[in-house]
Amino acid sequence: MSITDARKRVGFVSLGCPKALVDSERILTQLRIDGYDIVPNYDDADVVVVNTCGFIDSAKQESLDAIGEALKENGKVIVTGCMGDDDKIRAVHPNVLAVSGPAAYEEVVGAVHEWAPANQQHDPFIDLVPPQGIKLTPRHYAYLKISEGCNHRCAFCIIPSMRGDLVSRPIGSVLEEAKRLVNAGVREILVVSQDTSAYGLDTKYKLDFWDGQPIKTRMLELCEALGEMGVWVRLHYVYPYPHVDNVIPLMAEGKILPYLDIPFQHASPKVLKAMKRPAHQEKTLERIKKWREICPDLVIRSTFIVGFPGETEEDFQILLDWLQEAQLDRVGCFEYSPVDGATANDLENQVPDDIKKDRWERFMVVAQEISAQRLHAKIGSQQEILIDIVDEEGAIGRSVADAPEIDGKVYLDGVTDVKPGDALIVNIIGSDDYDLWAEPAE
Repeated sequence: MSITDARKRVGFVSLGCPKALVDSERILTQLRIDGYDIVPNYDDADVVVVNTCGFIDSAKQESLDAIGEALKENGKVIVTGCMGDDDKIRAVHPNVLAVSGPAAYEEVVGAVHEWAPANQQHDPFIDLVPPQGIKLTPRHYAYLKISEGCNHRCAFCIIPSMRGDLVSRPIGSVLEEAKRLVNAGVREILVVSQDTSAYGLDTKYKLDFWDGQPIKTRMLELCEALGEMGVWVRLHYVYPYPHVDNVIPLMAEGKILPYLDIPFQHASPKVLKAMKRPAHQEKTLERIKKWREICPDLVIRSTFIVGFPGETEEDFQILLDWLQEAQLDRVGCFEYSPVDGATANDLENQVPDDIKKDRWERFMVVAQEISAQRLHAKIGSQQEILIDIVDEEGAIGRSVADAPEIDGKVYLDGVTDVKPGDALIVNIIGSDDYDLWAEPAE
């Protein structure tokens, strides 16, 4: 029997947000270093790991369903991730082998070693792990997690109870990982965390070293350094703190992408206060206007919650009016859903489900109209895009305005002489509510 044949095999199911995806990549990298093969199906796996999401009830149900499927198809299942509540998981699936919480890398790897011992010796010619680690994204883009946890205590959220308070990675370590990704061919780095704007706050912006030079562990310095690496740099989960203003000039100069993912959540001061969020929506509109004056190409995406406890029709109308004035490019919306452990569950005046649904539909009509208008205005312009998919019908890419999986796409019908990861300059020739059509520029 060859060394390869003797290697133990791990199946892996990764659910949830990009931050959880990074956790999965770290676990898989360690397992690969420890001599395990990673397989894409249940039948060939000696054990299956399910990295769960527990943010809202629908995500919890998806996680429970995934665990159940893995148990049915394989039988040996280790559970980790944000839904790492041992009692609740075992109440539904008592036969899981082990349960651990989010970012519990050592625990889940230890459980794999316990239930599928790596009994083979390493072969240095087989066991090589790429310097950037195991990635679950396509080769040309990658998520870069800069911190863990969050200091906010939003009424609808249980992230701090699952992942703890803010813990920032040293900036030297973050930039070293980014450089490894770029050297491996990554063309786009997507910066993620629970609160990107708060990066370094917990360490009092501690001085670290990168490339032989001192550098503060702070958002601005991080963006400046990433902006020198010659790839797209996209910022996610940015709270609109005043110091975000300092990053906008970097976008105007083309150092990082003119893109901000800001979770505004609402616009009514009363609702924002109940959510325990910053409630100065007028100042936010002023700052958005100022940002666009500095960087006219700035794209802003956001998420909102409708039907939060106590939200009145007047509050909802404030939100719609705010959205019309803000003219956000990319918008997602959720009907409020109770989450076990969230303080919002105890608030009075819960909004009936039918009213939540009605407000969600009305909100999305407004958001869709704004998106369609802003995309239509791009017809006739030239844009740089990254290609994600190529098939017999043509190529699909993304512009600087589009993050993978959550934003729109740029379609190049009939263009097949490109490959994923290619960067192209294209002429925009058409649009719909969310996507663009283009052809390669001369």
